[in-house]
This record gives sequence, C-alpha cells and structure tokens, in this order.
Amino acid sequence: MVTRIQPAVSDPDAARSVVTLLSQLPDCEPVPPAIDSTQLLDTLTQQAAESLADLPEVVLVHELIGPLPALELIREVALRFPAVGVILATQDTSPSLFSAAMDAGARGVAGLPLSYDELAARVGAASGWSSGVRRHLEGFGGYGEGAAGAARNGAAAAGNGLVVAVTGAKGGVGVTLTAVQLALAARASGRNAALVDMDLQAGDVASYLDVQFRRSVADLAGIRDISPRVLQDAVYTHESGLGLLLAPGEGERGEEVDERAARQIINAMRARFEVVVIDCGTQMHSANAAVVEMADSALLLTTPDVVSVRGAKRMVRLWERLQVRKAEETLTVVNRASRHTEIQPQLIARITGTLVAGTTVPANFKELQSAVDAGRMQDLDPKGTVRQALWSLAGELGLVAPGENGAGGRGRRGRQAKAGKGGGDPAAGPKSLPEGGSTSGPQHAALPPGPSSHRAGPPSHRAGARFGSDRGAVAFVRRRLAPPPQEGGDRGSLSVEFAGMAPLVLVVLTLLWQCVLIGYTFSLAGNAADEAARAATGAAAYGDPQGACESAAREHLPAKWRDGSTVSCALGGNVWKADVDLKTPILFPGAAGLPFTVNGEAGAAEEG
Repeated sequence: MVTRIQPAVSDPDAARSVVTLLSQLPDCEPVPPAIDSTQLLDTLTQQAAESLADLPEVVLVHELIGPLPALELIREVALRFPAVGVILATQDTSPSLFSAAMDAGARGVAGLPLSYDELAARVGAASGWSSGVRRHLEGFGGYGEGAAGAARNGAAAAGNGLVVAVTGAKGGVGVTLTAVQLALAARASGRNAALVDMDLQAGDVASYLDVQFRRSVADLAGIRDISPRVLQDAVYTHESGLGLLLAPGEGERGEEVDERAARQIINAMRARFEVVVIDCGTQMHSANAAVVEMADSALLLTTPDVVSVRGAKRMVRLWERLQVRKAEETLTVVNRASRHTEIQPQLIARITGTLVAGTTVPANFKELQSAVDAGRMQDLDPKGTVRQALWSLAGELGLVAPGENGAGGRGRRGRQAKAGKGGGDPAAGPKSLPEGGSTSGPQHAALPPGPSSHRAGPPSHRAGARFGSDRGAVAFVRRRLAPPPQEGGDRGSLSVEFAGMAPLVLVVLTLLWQCVLIGYTFSLAGNAADEAARAATGAAAYGDPQGACESAAREHLPAKWRDGSTVSCALGGNVWKADVDLKTPILFPGAAGLPFTVNGEAGAAEEG
C-alpha cells in the first residue's frame, strides 16, 4: 500500500529537501507541499468533501509553518480530519514540546534536521494509525456519511460547535444587537448556545443583557490549558440559557488577549457549545483577526450609507491583505435597510465583492429603545420587524435547530438552512424560523461555504474591484443609483400613490389656468380702452367720435370677450376718456363668467 504524505512547509528550500527525503521512503508518495496553514486546511477540506480515499494518510507539519502556529494547525487537522496522522517536524524535541504536540493531536515528532531512519519510523507509525481509523470509520457506514460530512461542515467530531463572528464596518451599525439576537435565536430553538464579547475595550453585551459578572475573557488569556472547569467558572449563565463570556470591564485589560489566547478560548468554547456567536466589534486587532479567521461564518454589518459602505470595503480589503478571510467567504448584512435609500444591497455586494445576506434588517429604533435602555434585549417584542428580521437571519445562517422555531411562526420564504458545525443535516428541508417568520428582502446572494477555518490566499479582485477606489464607488452611487425596481408590490404602491395625488394635481392646474384667463382679460380690457381713446380723438375733428370709440374698442377683442362687453366714451375738457368692461370666463371662453368684471380705462387729448 502506498502512503501519501502531505508536507506543510513555508520555506521553499526546506520544502525541496523534505520532499526529496520523503520520496526516498519505501512505499511513500509525497504530494506537492502546502505553503501555509490556509492552503493545507483548504486542500484537506476539498479532499474530504469527495471521499476518504482522497485524503493523504500522513501530514508532515514544519514548525515554521504560518500564519497559524504549528501546534494550533495540528489541533485543527486532528479535530477536522481524524483519519489523517499528523507529524510535527521541529528542532525542539524536549519533553514539554513532545507533550504539547501529543495533546494537540500529533501522532509523532521528528527532530530537525530530518533523518531517514527517524522519519521512516514516524511515517510508518502515523500511516498505520490512519489506516486503522479509516477501517473503523468505514465499518460505521463510511466516511462519506460520517467524518466527511462533518468535514464539509467544518466539524470532524461531535460537540464541535458552529462559530459565527459578527463585526461591523464602523461604530454604530448594530453589531452587538445582531450578535445578541442571533445567540438568543439559537438558544430559543433548543441549541446549547453561547455569546462571546470580543470587543475587548468597549464591549456592551453585559449592558444589553443587564449582567454584572466578575469574570471576563481576559481572565482566560493567561491560562495555557483551558479545562472545562476553568471555562465554566468564566462563563456566566444568563436567565435565557445563554452562556456569556464577557469583555473585561477595564478596557486596558483587553491587551492581555492576544492571538494565541483568542484561538485557545474559541476552541474551548466551540468544544462545549453547539453555537458560539462572537461580537468582534468594529476595531480590528490580533485577537479579533484570529476569531474572524477561525469562524465558520463571518458577518460584516453595514448600513446603507456611503460612509458605512466605504468602511465595509476597507474592512474586507484589510482582511484580504492580512490573509484573514477572503471577500467571497464574507457575508455582509445590511442593517437599517429601506427601499427608499439610494444604496441597495446589490450595490453593496458589487462594491465590497462579498455575498449579501438575503435577510435585511429594517430601521425601527422605537422598537428597540425601551429594551436597550432597560438592558432587556431578551424581551424584545417578538412581533417587531427588527426582531423578526434578525431571527430570520439566524435561520438563514443555520443557527436554529432543524424543525425548531421560537414561537411557532414560519417565515414567508422557506430556505434550506446550511448547517455548519453541529448544525445538523445539511440536506434538511426548509427551516422553520423563530418568532413569527421572516422579514427578509430579496435573496441577493447564497450563503457562504460552510467550513471556513484559517482562510487565506492572495487578495483577489472580484466584482468590487471595478470601482478602483472608494471615491469611484461613491461617485457611482451619487451619479447613477436610484432605488432598484422592486417586485410587483412596489409598482402597485406607486400606482396607488399617483392615484391619490391626481385630484390635488388637477385642482392646482385648474387654479393656474383660471389665473391665466383673468390676467389675459385684464390685458384685453386695457388694450381695448387705449384703442378706443385714440380713435375718438382722431374722429373728433371730422366725424362721429362716439361711434369710432366704440368700434375701435371691440375691433380687436376675441369673439367670446366681445359678447357682453361694455364700452363708454366721454369728453372731459379736451381729453377723450374710454372705459371698457369685460366679463371674465370660468375655465374657458364662452363658459359662465366670474362674479366680477374687468375694467380698462384710457384717455387721449384731442388733436389741434
């Protein structure tokens, strides 16, 4: 039997020497080395999704592998791929290091520089152990239904919980509210759920749930081995049944929680709880970066405004540069959404290059204010639009147990929940959503892939790259965007609004037209009086000035104004005065007249 060996070596020179030595071992076939921890985990996940036969029997981890430390990487491989034997190659072969490697799940430790005999012995032992485990798994229904299914969802063993990281594009976008409600939804569905506050300097989970507790996440930072008893002492059990691991009350203590401590804490929490929701706040540091990297699902909260969307794009690009998480593996959630805003979820997806959740959260602070002020977020109105939207989002993420809901209500739109770690059967049908159903908008994107631990890779330029810069994205919003056309309901509401406005528009147009007719009548009366006065003075010396006056006044009047007009001419001294009265029509000439007439007067002196 040929033993396939997967090296994980960052240094190219070391990788060549390792592959050369492995190829000399009898019945051994080294595969192309993984250059970092992310590539290794992604490769193993893809192979496990196919079948047990595609996985290598042995993984050789070099001590300088990154970005995940070697022991943490061994622990991840051992948890997620139990049928793979892991060997650590290290210069430190002390008993303490050997013990730590065994605790992490390694099947052997080989000293650097590698020797043929020692490496052959370690590979043989690890390969034999891997073969035995695979026979055992196949005897219980096959790896495809057991460990492979778990690996596809990011969990290789029972009790390995689903981790959801919630972070924000900037302050005030609703990160803590979302994290609290997602955890409450998971707990209400019957799952063993926990909420961790990793906003280390400004965490508000305790305020939102009115909790005072002496322990915090900082108390676990200095402990190298977090036992179940130690974790139990640090976790506060809320009246809702949630397990709470709070941020330190003194912000400066947040510096005690580094990347190593964060990874250890999250691994301990996911080992005890089925669902672990983590409030990462909006400030990125090493601990939060580790949480986002380890999470099965990473949510990025934003509001539909230029500043927040710009912050979301900046956060996604930061994660990619630091090889924390790829854009396409991030799920953006739009809070305070409205169809009247210029920035809609489709545009946010294009700008950030991320997926956008099908559920959007509406703006309704009045619904939240009393619960926030009282620190009773668990008492949020189940019929409120915000609560329903957030619990619907929990169903979309697969945080609620299959067939369970909070209050017996189903969402209007059935979705097949994609189960993550501990999330049940991924092939299950549409989930019942808690508390009265869904307020989700159009489904803008599918859910991100289930497993997503330690993602990395070079930054990729996807849909959001077309904007080139934040300035380009903002210009695009201001220049081109109008609210996108909604489905039939919006067209119907527009028709109703237009029908309601039509009578008012007609009244205004009628009044304006009537004002035009009145003004035109004044103009006709004044012009007719001028013509009449001049005609009278011209005819005074040789003819009938009175007749000439009346004839000249009516000559230029339109027929509808001529009928019913009154013209009078009189001589006062040596000045002929003409007086013309016209009736003002209502709406159109020839109709009934207004109850007043328009008078035009003019005078002209006799000639000679």
